[in-house]
Amino acid sequence: MEGLPIDMSHPAVREYLSLVRLQVLTPLSLLINVATVIVCSVVVHPSAGEISKLYPTVISPRPSVIAAYVIAIYVAQIGYCILLVLVGKPETKKTLIKGSGFSLVLSNWVMALWAITWTVQWFLLSTILQGILLLLLLYSNVVLLIYHLPTAKRPFDTMLIHAPMRFFLVLQIGLMFPLSLFVTLGLVQTPTTPGPPIDPNAYQWAGFGVVLGTNILGLLVVVLRRDIVWCVAATWICISIWSLRPKPAPVYITAILFTAFHPLGLLASMIYSQVYRPSRISLPGDEHPGLHPNRRGCSSGNQNHREDRAAREVDEEAVWG
Repeated sequence: MEGLPIDMSHPAVREYLSLVRLQVLTPLSLLINVATVIVCSVVVHPSAGEISKLYPTVISPRPSVIAAYVIAIYVAQIGYCILLVLVGKPETKKTLIKGSGFSLVLSNWVMALWAITWTVQWFLLSTILQGILLLLLLYSNVVLLIYHLPTAKRPFDTMLIHAPMRFFLVLQIGLMFPLSLFVTLGLVQTPTTPGPPIDPNAYQWAGFGVVLGTNILGLLVVVLRRDIVWCVAATWICISIWSLRPKPAPVYITAILFTAFHPLGLLASMIYSQVYRPSRISLPGDEHPGLHPNRRGCSSGNQNHREDRAAREVDEEAVWG
């Protein structure tokens, strides 16, 4: 590398190399993630879904609803990889490299490892991996929201960078990490094959606290930031929880209520922002004369004109001849 006629320390060169690494590593990590999840869900016995049935909890979701959610994340990540290859705007490059960047690569690898540990029933290790995944996604989303805000000028950045990362984060906060923690701590119900658990109300207040706490957090984000992506993701998670019956009443009712609260909160926040949008009212005396030099010149001209008229009106020669 030292013999190359290129200054490797130049910022533009370093940015280009980082982008090339992401163009290779991101599709590879996504492929590993998808392949591992498919193998652990279809090929291996017992599969990841069967493990979930062996260890039911009060917050266990309907598998088909969560499967559709994960597929949506994968489809969005495919668009993310296409954007990586076709990116042209400097702002988008910075968002990809410094915003999501290698956090998404590591997140895909960690999720693949989690699928393996979950299938072999190493629940403590799977919970640790879920915690690491949550921290990675939380870090990347905070960086995106602070330094690389979504903007209407770059809609593809919002659809293919911000949306997948937000969807991924909400899945970990609202479901995957609490679910793995419940199983690790032994907060599981007694399963029956086939059929619902023998004790569906076991640990209902722990489940109620998780569902209530995560959804209050999500509702605050939705209302304060008018976050459409978080609203859709959180509502999707709620539907996945209450659609699998039976559920204890505190968990079931809370999940149904927040299924309505998230879109209603978003709608109310949007209406409030439109109705009470702050506007600046300029009073006649607030304008600085230096901002309008033409007006000042016009005013001076009018004043001189009035002075001339006053002078002509008191001209003695004109009056007395």
